[in-house]
Amino acid sequence: MGKNNLTSRQILSDPLLFLAFGFGSGLAGRAPGTFGTLAALPLYWLLLQGGPGLYLGATLLVCLAGAGICGVAAKRLGVHDHSGIVWDEIAGYLITMIWVPFSWQAVIAGFLLFRFFDILKPWPISYIDSSVEGGLGIMLDDVLAGLAAAAVLFLLNF
Repeated sequence: MGKNNLTSRQILSDPLLFLAFGFGSGLAGRAPGTFGTLAALPLYWLLLQGGPGLYLGATLLVCLAGAGICGVAAKRLGVHDHSGIVWDEIAGYLITMIWVPFSWQAVIAGFLLFRFFDILKPWPISYIDSSVEGGLGIMLDDVLAGLAAAAVLFLLNF
């Protein structure tokens, strides 16, 4: 994968690439971003069990660590924002769900809203996506997509 022709086995056996590829979900042949967002669902559920403080703290950690994880993964792959790097989708989904109480309707609506904003990248998300380099750039557009989805989800009153 990438310019450096890493194999799936190399990605799965490297702890940092394993995280960057969303526990392997980024290896999906089609729609790796969607599969990366799906990989966020069990993590979301697990973090909810620890209460709001743990959820917020872990989401912040996922976001802050993501710039480094994604940046190093991009360098190892030799591609700035390889489609298999989906740690940013995991962070974006966790952000999406911050302000809403759990319900299956909210989980599904959050998933759909996050994917909508992540795929379409309305301004300023598109500007950030094309302007910011490195791991921060990989993460920041998904953080903004998560915030936009969270705002809509909150306004829908889930």
